[in-house]
Amino acid sequence: MRIALIGVGMIGGSLLGAWRQAGLVTRATGYDIDPRAVAAARALGLLDAGAASVAEAAADAQFVLVATPVGAMRRVFAQLAPALAPDAWLADVGSTKGDVIADARAELGAAFPCFVPAHPIAGKELPGVEHADAGLFAGKRVVLTPTAETSADALAAVEDLFARTGAQVERMDAVEHDRIFAAVSHLPHLLSFALVAAIGSQPAGQRKLGYGGAGFRDFTRIAASSPAMWRDICVANRSALAKELRAYRTLLDRLQRAVDEGDAATLQQTFELAARLRRQWANAADAQ
Repeated sequence: MRIALIGVGMIGGSLLGAWRQAGLVTRATGYDIDPRAVAAARALGLLDAGAASVAEAAADAQFVLVATPVGAMRRVFAQLAPALAPDAWLADVGSTKGDVIADARAELGAAFPCFVPAHPIAGKELPGVEHADAGLFAGKRVVLTPTAETSADALAAVEDLFARTGAQVERMDAVEHDRIFAAVSHLPHLLSFALVAAIGSQPAGQRKLGYGGAGFRDFTRIAASSPAMWRDICVANRSALAKELRAYRTLLDRLQRAVDEGDAATLQQTFELAARLRRQWANAADAQ
């Protein structure tokens, strides 16, 4: 299969690696605003060639994967619309879906039915194609959020492509997707960024960070993620994220009062609830 990768980073590179291992790639062409990313992917054997534009990369492709930050996707779709082959399939890997679908519908025109919105639930905190991992998706979920207009052939083809990475593929409504991932992905990233920024920007911040142990490392691992990517995600899903953030702040206010007043009962009640829910979630995840 001739594949075009638009946005040459860790996720797109990992998918290309997985598809190469599965014997699905006959030729892969990439485009990125940073030519160094394309050069690195070629050196790793992930890309066969680079392109000077989005349209050039997609011109002869049977499948186009858009792996840019979600804030850039509308411009990419506009450039793809006149370049896509009539029988090409198109998918994205964005962490938000409602905005991406709206952008694709606005820009792709007659090609919109070939578009399959997708979200691989896998990743690393380190961006860049040099961190690509062909085994990244094995045993992980990929969520597809097709619309009423999505071609059945395109959906089946993209579903198979993601399944060939070893992932478990499922379908979900885009609104439900954005509501769920605001809670379990977007909010945690925002909080991790905020905690590191809050501590590190204090006068003694660097000294405090120097004493961070395993718990701090675990909690803040995702604060090393791409700032541009997560900026776009937070803006794109701001309605659902704001609702989750307000609920979290309400709980923080209650904990603030408990700390100020030495209210051990409220602290313990909250901690016990969280510990029980965390263990239940971990046990369910391990059983899958």
